[in-house]
Amino acid sequence: MKLTSLSVTLAWSLTLLGQPNSRISEPFTYKNLSLFLVTAGEGGNSSGGRHYLTLKEALDQQKIRVIETKQVNELAVENVSAEPVYIQSGDIVKGGQQDRVISNDFVLPPRSGRVAVDAFCVEHGRWSQRGGEPASTFNSSTEMAATKPLKMAVSVNKDQSEVWNQVAQTQAGLALSTAQSVIVSSSASSLPLTLQSRPIEDAVKGYIKALHRIPDGKRDVVGFVFAVNGEINSADIYSSTELFAAMWPKLLKASAVEAVRLKSQQPSATLLPADVAQFLRDAETGAETKIEVDRRITLARRENQHLIAMESRDRQGWIHRSIIRK
Repeated sequence: MKLTSLSVTLAWSLTLLGQPNSRISEPFTYKNLSLFLVTAGEGGNSSGGRHYLTLKEALDQQKIRVIETKQVNELAVENVSAEPVYIQSGDIVKGGQQDRVISNDFVLPPRSGRVAVDAFCVEHGRWSQRGGEPASTFNSSTEMAATKPLKMAVSVNKDQSEVWNQVAQTQAGLALSTAQSVIVSSSASSLPLTLQSRPIEDAVKGYIKALHRIPDGKRDVVGFVFAVNGEINSADIYSSTELFAAMWPKLLKASAVEAVRLKSQQPSATLLPADVAQFLRDAETGAETKIEVDRRITLARRENQHLIAMESRDRQGWIHRSIIRK
């Protein structure tokens, strides 16, 4: 599908994308999931953004250590490579004493030494080694917080009891929509084991097969907005095409999981790029608040009655923007 010529000229878009010519694609739809790609537009610098390893890449390449602290809401991380590592709020790490989810966007500088990061438990019933996995470290990160309520619990409300409740609600919703048990016997409360279970893998594979190649061959794609059952759900936009491409497999699976959870027999409403543009415009309203995560990373947040927009920034500029519709 061709990208529309609809320009999104927002106050934040000038900072977010570097210039005012960002564009939104026509929807790419499979079943009840519709994706709208966001491009930086002609003349943008999206392809020249800073390079980061993602958490998954760094773990796969053994360039980062994610360490169990035996504190439910804190992990330690150490970048042992010469490249900065980007960790996104919602990234799930599997292993340790309990599976965890990272609560804030974070960047680890090269040769960082050991650094504390905030996290929440997404596995309520275990506090010991699981099978052949290490108990002292976390060696994989293939999944993300997928549902809107869980994203809100992790990134916005930051409440462990709510996170546990939303993990249970996610498992119940997925079991209902697939008409199968999504509980894995080795740890019934583990969210990543549920997301890797056979019923869920079978349920999402059609979405992934149909949609995983949609950014291919398109210049300057830096993010996307997705809708389920004709309603906009959320968006993720990045400072470079490279970072978006690295995060894309995780983002697509998480979107597919949400579509499976919210599967409806009702026909979906028709959404247009103009509707997505309005969603992004709405993210410009509301007073901005800032939180200093550490001396390197700042989180900026805007909230109104319709949505919450969060942007992570380092000393050199913005990195990632997440928008969640309430």
